[in-house]
Amino acid sequence: MASMSPPLPAACCRYRHRSRLAGANRRSSSRASLPRIVLSLDQDDEPTPQPLPRREIILRSSELAVVGAIFQFSGKKPEYLGVQKSTPGLALCPATKNCVSTSENIADLNHYAPPWNYNPEGGRGRKNPVSRDVAREELIEVIKSLKPDKFTPRIVENKDDYLRVEYESPILGFVDDVEFWFPPGKDSIVEYRSASRMGNFDFDINRKRIKALRLELEKKGWASQDTF
Repeated sequence: MASMSPPLPAACCRYRHRSRLAGANRRSSSRASLPRIVLSLDQDDEPTPQPLPRREIILRSSELAVVGAIFQFSGKKPEYLGVQKSTPGLALCPATKNCVSTSENIADLNHYAPPWNYNPEGGRGRKNPVSRDVAREELIEVIKSLKPDKFTPRIVENKDDYLRVEYESPILGFVDDVEFWFPPGKDSIVEYRSASRMGNFDFDINRKRIKALRLELEKKGWASQDTF
């Protein structure tokens, strides 16, 4: 006679039955919860926004600061501009490398620029010299006709012996102050000063501006006192 397995205890049967029911309930619960998860995702237009990294916040803040400062790049007109009273002449340049002036020492290669002569001896000064008023009108004409580095000129002071021009940059509105002075006397000399209101260097914009004006004035008979 074949041997038969002994019957399992009732407690063991009840345990297996409960285990099967628990497993079935877990699978049923998982399947039932899936539609709710999908539905909740479908109902949201966008996923929950993640906080910006610290670096991104700093970059965006810097961009806003730049935009907010755009209308302040013109700077404030320096109070010391004009013909100086103590020693007649235009003001010296600051220590920054964004200024040229005929008042500087000739040994200062960063700031010095030679004055102009509107009646040079080797040119029209010998045969057909012009008056100061004529020379002044020639200078005004050249100032209005040129836009060195696309800076727009605006004459803000116009006196018999003095001109001050504000040159404004095309993008951020930086302003440079350019002065021209006709000293008293018989010499046909014009001194000048060109300086940026802001920053520490100008990529030679002021020096290139003065050179562009001089080259145009040379067509009318002007010349530089020294090599430039």
